[in-house]
Amino acid sequence: MKKHIIIMGLSAIALTTISSCSKSSFDDLYRNPSKVTETTVEKQYTGTIFGFKELIIPTYRNLFVTLRPTINRYIQTSGWVNEANQLTVGAAATEDRWIQYYKGLTQFKELEKLYNGLTDVEKNEKRIFLLTAKVLYYDQTQQMVDLYGDIPWTEAGKLSTNGGDYTKSYAKYDKAVDIYTAMLDDLKTISTELKNITIPTNIVKSFEAQDIINNGKLILWKKYCNALRLRMLYRVSASSQFSSRATTEIQEIIENQTDFPLPLVNSENSQIDIFDSGSKITSDGIKDAFEAEGTWYANLAGKKMIDEMNIKVDPRLPFIFELGAKANNKFTGLDQSLASSDQLDLARNGTISIYNRSTYSRNKFFPGILMSATEANLLLTEYYSKKGNLTAAKTSFENAVKESISLYVMLRSRSDDNTTPAATAPTEEQIKTYLSNLNWDGTSNKIHLIATQKWIHFNLVQAVEAWSEIRRLNYPEFTVPVENSDINKIIPVKWTLPTSEISYNQQNYNAVKDQDKQTTKLFWDVN
Repeated sequence: MKKHIIIMGLSAIALTTISSCSKSSFDDLYRNPSKVTETTVEKQYTGTIFGFKELIIPTYRNLFVTLRPTINRYIQTSGWVNEANQLTVGAAATEDRWIQYYKGLTQFKELEKLYNGLTDVEKNEKRIFLLTAKVLYYDQTQQMVDLYGDIPWTEAGKLSTNGGDYTKSYAKYDKAVDIYTAMLDDLKTISTELKNITIPTNIVKSFEAQDIINNGKLILWKKYCNALRLRMLYRVSASSQFSSRATTEIQEIIENQTDFPLPLVNSENSQIDIFDSGSKITSDGIKDAFEAEGTWYANLAGKKMIDEMNIKVDPRLPFIFELGAKANNKFTGLDQSLASSDQLDLARNGTISIYNRSTYSRNKFFPGILMSATEANLLLTEYYSKKGNLTAAKTSFENAVKESISLYVMLRSRSDDNTTPAATAPTEEQIKTYLSNLNWDGTSNKIHLIATQKWIHFNLVQAVEAWSEIRRLNYPEFTVPVENSDINKIIPVKWTLPTSEISYNQQNYNAVKDQDKQTTKLFWDVN
């Protein structure tokens, strides 16, 4: 595991303190790590966020190398030209995600180490840094578990703690169910602590400066934490290990939003905003993921999503997608059931819609969204629906849709590109018509409505969450064409581990290798 441990044991990224609380000053937080001899909790806090940035901000490698040939195909958030073995989990995709996650994990472990070395007085003063960093860390860890299952966790990223001794730093695997248990236990404690915490006056400005997610706003961290708990509790709610606990804690959160507030409007979203496209935090790479030479087909719209949006007259349609050059004013998605030669012809002749370039690939200010009001409202919808409170469920559902529409209008408005002229913001009447077409009252299977809205809302922006919720709710359903010669003929239910783990961490890998199949369901995937 030499290659892997080097990644997990990277020295701390150190940052210089800034006086401004603006995220636009992010570059000022950093010095060259090779020239840094020491760090602090405050600096390491932003270093932790920076360590996870590749998994939060839209980037070339995550979009093109990792998601394009995997999740985007499984759930058809984009269209593609069919090819052989297109359901085999690619080594590059799994390796890249693995590396990026452990970069962030290593930074968090260094933060934890620094915090544990403080005096009791210093720990009390800087407690907010550790608590909020844990929320982000658990968010990213939950996604990793939902992708791979068992992963190295408790002992991972401790090369620095182990004094650089590689022989002590080969990390064992933790069981997925144990990781979820530990995170849910701690998030519950964190939620209670955030409810009562007071940030010391001498720390407020520092926290505002170093926090590039919520700008030091404690109420937003409370809402992010509670929404993350809710997401994770629902994720595991059908499993025998968590069913009873999930029922109790979900009710506790939702029925007592005074103590456990949730983000219910877009101004309460937790996200990393982009203010300077030339900084170290930038979404510029999104363009190459969609439009680089030789990848002209990487931003094609899929038929299933386009058809759903067309039929219901979804106001988000012209903000998420743009018409093909020769589309005759009709949004059309690529049909995956067609032969690849026919798909190529359609894609080349300009009739197939693509992801809106001014909203996505040429938008230098596309943020990295961690938790949105739409997601929180849809979790509320599921709760009220299952409780039989259809009035409250309908209200939450409609709020979720409205916030999603507003979000995509806002995302387009941030762009300084006008390749595709901005559509007119939807009127209240158009939104009302869309909600009527969704037909909440007349639909017997409310979960299908909820699942479809999650799929559309998450699309390319939060692909891992989209796939996880589709596996949990078993909707929408997808069919991907395969050939008789294909090695894998069904859509994966999880990813296989990267080959570097087999090569460099073999002894620990052997303990989990029997589960290392893309057909092995995760413990929570029981429906």
